Amino acid sequence: MASVKVTSAEVARRAGVSQSAVSRVFTPGASVSPKTAEKVRKAAAELGYRPNVLARAMVSGKSRIIGLVVAYLENHFYPVALEKLSNALQARGYHVLVFMASLKAENLDSVVDEILDYQVDGIIAASVALSSDLAQRCQGAGVPIVLFNRTQDGEPFSSVTSDNRAGGRRVAEFLAAGGHRRIAHIAGWEGASTQVEREAGFRAALAEAGLTLHAREVGNFSIEEARAATRRMFDRPDRPDAVFVANDHMAFGVMDVLRSELGLSIPHDVSVVGYDDVPPAGWAAYDLTTVRQRANRMVEATVEILLDQIEDPDAPPRRVAVDAPLILRGSARIPEGWTR
Repeated sequence: MASVKVTSAEVARRAGVSQSAVSRVFTPGASVSPKTAEKVRKAAAELGYRPNVLARAMVSGKSRIIGLVVAYLENHFYPVALEKLSNALQARGYHVLVFMASLKAENLDSVVDEILDYQVDGIIAASVALSSDLAQRCQGAGVPIVLFNRTQDGEPFSSVTSDNRAGGRRVAEFLAAGGHRRIAHIAGWEGASTQVEREAGFRAALAEAGLTLHAREVGNFSIEEARAATRRMFDRPDRPDAVFVANDHMAFGVMDVLRSELGLSIPHDVSVVGYDDVPPAGWAAYDLTTVRQRANRMVEATVEILLDQIEDPDAPPRRVAVDAPLILRGSARIPEGWTR
């Protein structure tokens, strides 16, 4: 037997309120008294009523759906950040659809039609690059975009990152103060703004300390490629006495190779510093000194900017760089006068 859908009018009659009151109860952010909300929700539960979100979207012109595009979930930072983003948006009455893409812009463009087909109110792009064509198409559709943990020069996107350049500087200053002189770097994907800015700050501070980069390899934000990079980097008589790894995900692989394959002691033989401060960085097995990306503050800024642009399409793009402190643990020699 086919079921009959319960209407908001029936809920209103059961609760003894107006139909508009029922609508307000099920509209995120709408004003309604606790007593009315309790009566309506009780009546809705008794009747088995669920609001028609799609119908409301057709009337209002707003889907209250945010497209969340991500390409890089291996790094612990992104699952944590995406959970925080989803929770923050849901608290503001928005639903989240997650779309997977690759790191490169041309591959993201292949999913843009699907994203726009869902009539999303906005897009958050995490760890992906966007093309100029995508920017124009989204602008034409009236869909604002905020980049999360990425920036792009020359594109009209708002962005929220940690202060990657300052974070890289802090690592170099720390290692130089600890007496290291053969300081190396394992880079991430060189097309990422995060990588470019972290290394730029790192190299600038080394130069100010009278040092040059002793060795460099590319790990492409992949733990396997970082392991291979470590083997190449340390296969030399003048091996590094410190290495800055562009993110924690790679740093864990670097530490595994140094200890298990090469028999080196951390930090006695070599200091290791990462970037992100993901949960495993604090585990005893790694105890990783690293730069902390303040995910809570980054998420708050991202949601604020995106919702502002949804409400005001003429709002100018904003770029936010959140301060990124260095978290001292046991994987790197701590200079005299520095404390955990």
